[in-house]
Amino acid sequence: MASPKGSRSQKMKLPIFTRKGTLEVPSPTEKDWSKDDEDDWVFKDPDQEQDSLPQPYRMINKMVNSLFDRSWEIIEERDTSKTAELRRTQPTIYHPLRESKLNTMPNCMDVSQDYVFIGGSKGFSIYNLHNAKQLYVWEKLKVDVISIWATDLGSEILIAPVDETGIVRLFYFYKDGLYLIKAINESEDASKQTTCVKMEISKGGNFAALLLQGAGDIWLDVYKLPKESWIKEVQYPQLTVNTKKKVRQQLQLNIPDSVTADSLDMDMNISFRGDVKLSLPVQIMKIKPPKPITGTTFKSPLEAFAKIAGCRGLGSGQNHYIKASQWEKREAILKATYKKYLDGEWEPEPISMATFYFLLPSRVIPMPAGVKRPPGLACVLGVHWTDHHNFFFYSLNRTLKDKADPEGVWPCAAPIVGSQLSPCSSYLVLACEDGVLSLWDLAQGLTLGVVALPEKCFCQSIHFLKYFLVHKGQNVYPEGSVKCHMKCVVLCTDASLHLVTASGVQNSTISLLVERPVKYLDEAICAVAPVQALPGMVLTFSRDGSVFLMDVAKSQIVCSFAPPRSYSLAAPWNPVFVVSLHHPCFLLRGDHPDEIESASKTEDIPNSIFYFNFEDYPLLENFSRNCTIPQASILDHPTFAQALPLEERCEKFFQKSIQNLAKSKVKEEEHWTRLRRYSLLLQKEDLKK
Repeated sequence: MASPKGSRSQKMKLPIFTRKGTLEVPSPTEKDWSKDDEDDWVFKDPDQEQDSLPQPYRMINKMVNSLFDRSWEIIEERDTSKTAELRRTQPTIYHPLRESKLNTMPNCMDVSQDYVFIGGSKGFSIYNLHNAKQLYVWEKLKVDVISIWATDLGSEILIAPVDETGIVRLFYFYKDGLYLIKAINESEDASKQTTCVKMEISKGGNFAALLLQGAGDIWLDVYKLPKESWIKEVQYPQLTVNTKKKVRQQLQLNIPDSVTADSLDMDMNISFRGDVKLSLPVQIMKIKPPKPITGTTFKSPLEAFAKIAGCRGLGSGQNHYIKASQWEKREAILKATYKKYLDGEWEPEPISMATFYFLLPSRVIPMPAGVKRPPGLACVLGVHWTDHHNFFFYSLNRTLKDKADPEGVWPCAAPIVGSQLSPCSSYLVLACEDGVLSLWDLAQGLTLGVVALPEKCFCQSIHFLKYFLVHKGQNVYPEGSVKCHMKCVVLCTDASLHLVTASGVQNSTISLLVERPVKYLDEAICAVAPVQALPGMVLTFSRDGSVFLMDVAKSQIVCSFAPPRSYSLAAPWNPVFVVSLHHPCFLLRGDHPDEIESASKTEDIPNSIFYFNFEDYPLLENFSRNCTIPQASILDHPTFAQALPLEERCEKFFQKSIQNLAKSKVKEEEHWTRLRRYSLLLQKEDLKK
């Protein structure tokens, strides 16, 4: 039997000395031995050696180690991102120059000439754009105004507010008078009341189109506006003779002003002229959504083509040669193939919505024969409906008695989900469901090209930019008109931003400006607005309330705009703002979040409109000044030269050829003169020798 001491000595582990690296045979002499030999030996404590754990502790150990490793990776990633964010150059933040405090919450805004029209509680108000002074308040409604349009007619302004019930009212603003023309879709019978979903006024104010909805149906009403008669009726007013109608109008409109001229600090006295009646708009057309394609009763193709009078509606798919029995067979095959997917409950199809534009005469849309109209007057209404492939053209030279048939149809390969007309009415972009954009030059009658958005990117909105060029590192507008050149910004549903350019026929490109946010979803762009006063600049509004000015040519953020620290954007995903087309400024609504929570009534909530002027900020002075360049200075630009007429391009080519030939002759003469001088020098040296 072993003693306890002996057993303990057997359990003790002696220290182990191991040498680093591989063993080598030492040299026979001590002189060659390494002096750092002691450093090559490592002391290992046997008590510090790790023994393998039994299960399940080994599995728990692995899980804990992996958890610590993953946590450390996350810490390193966050540290790296914070370091990168600190190193990233923060844009310069500019605050508003002026603040206008309002008594009511502004729901919408629009700018025309030197006036700002703000829709709010029970009506709208008029402000001076330059000094932010309130000029007039019209509050005669029982509900709020949710949208407002203001169209410049020259010396007059046409105002169209829409209230919460969907009623549109037309106002005529001339000098110091505000006139109510008509509540277009107002009905005395509440059961027959229609709601305005969308509205559009033509450039110049000659026509207006309203998308109305009611009783489960939707349609488009088009009106002709007698603006020539309005100016005469305003300059030479005539009082109403029928007193009954006058009293009735007073009851409906509540003529006594809620705010008088004496109670306001005004630059001008604006009065509501309810005693003057203006001519009413005349309805000229009613357009309904396209009918679904059904079986035909035509017996021959000639009979189907004979139904089309003057090729109207050709390409819409209505006049075809497919029998009803063929549709039924295809439907039966579909139901039999996808029976398990079709057995569920069917959801009601959403009502088809329309997007419409007033188009000017062009090579694609010629004026009807025998019709004389002043230049700049719309002649055609372009319409496309959701979930439909066709873009329809309707002539505006008609009356309500005429049948509302389209004069032309542009079929697309996929349903049209979005479109946009340029402010000059010369370019049109159609965005299809498959992510393909069709670029049209209506003025020249050309297709500028077809571009496709990246995979899984779908168009949300399109915004045209006034065509600009990068000249000597600065964005500039070419002086005069530019043909066959367009640029637009496309905001996709995944919050990515793209720039689409078209220079000449079939020469279109697309480039990425802002990628889709992956980590920071609050940085997603929800709204975009071009800035006409600054070439190649757009305003972007993010979900976190940030407002940036972006240079699309360099794809860089120039600066940022923000209200005072105590204010913020109440709904950043749907900001209330307006950018002036003729002035270098924009207006933005801001709310005080702390006071909104403490306010007991809606009237007690503080609301402000902030005024930003681009020319008053140091960083933007160079962009707004000298932003145009003469056309002669940029003729050598490769993209701009393609837009010149063929005669000018040929003349320019011959001039360059003559100049190059003259330069080559001068160089040749200089070369021969040098040779002659050299030969004379050689002859003189030979004579000396």
